[in-house]
Amino acid sequence: MNQQTLRRLLPQACQLARQAGVVIMGIYRQGFDVDTKADTTLITPADRRANALLRHGLARLGPELPIVSEETAPPPFSERRGWRRYWLLDPLDGTREFVRRSDQFTVNIALVEDHRPVLGIVHAPALGQTWFGGPDLGAFRQAEGGEPVPIRTSPQARDPLRVVLGRSNPGPRTRGTLARLPEHATDVWGASLKFCLIAEGRADFFPRYGPISEWDMGAPQAILEAAGGYITDMRDLAPVRYNTRDALTTSDILAFADDRVDWRKYLGQGE
Repeated sequence: MNQQTLRRLLPQACQLARQAGVVIMGIYRQGFDVDTKADTTLITPADRRANALLRHGLARLGPELPIVSEETAPPPFSERRGWRRYWLLDPLDGTREFVRRSDQFTVNIALVEDHRPVLGIVHAPALGQTWFGGPDLGAFRQAEGGEPVPIRTSPQARDPLRVVLGRSNPGPRTRGTLARLPEHATDVWGASLKFCLIAEGRADFFPRYGPISEWDMGAPQAILEAAGGYITDMRDLAPVRYNTRDALTTSDILAFADDRVDWRKYLGQGE
């Protein structure tokens, strides 16, 4: 897809993310029931209504493009493997944060082309912030009511290192990585906001052990790469690729800004 088409789609997709955010915040303020899906993850009316709004809006933007969403069962890989490009979305990333009322939840929209996200939007409705961009589009943050501001990663890892972690208690592998790091400071955030902190230069490094779904990474990967950063696997530091097998998950990823640091020495592979 050429740059002109991406630049046309980006503001329209941003507007859809904000519309979903309005729906989400209405439910957030009014109160809601919480259900548990078959995979034991949580779902609320906000997940369902945002999903319906986004699927309808994206289908109008590009009726020829398939859509993969966390809240809709995906087609089998035998069908998906022939897709060159498609929308990838998480209508409410951080449902647990939504239920806890931490304000740290997001709407994630990505456009994936040839197994790589080329456009991404991360909208945090409770925080009034939107991050968006793509490798050929630049990366931006926009406060509600403000103008877009270009963002860049820190070109050099700070001393002390600034490490961002998820809000769940760190497991033994994460604790091992932290023990191997030189002097560092940690910050804890929910949903895709961890990646956005690296994209705007407020953090250096995010190790994520265990499985993670592609719809949790697609939008922030497009933004982080546009800002000069990386989301890779831990073994080879190769960029994460999308829609390459039946499962829409991967395991053990690393987000970072400075590629001159040998991050692998802190990871303890083989433990």
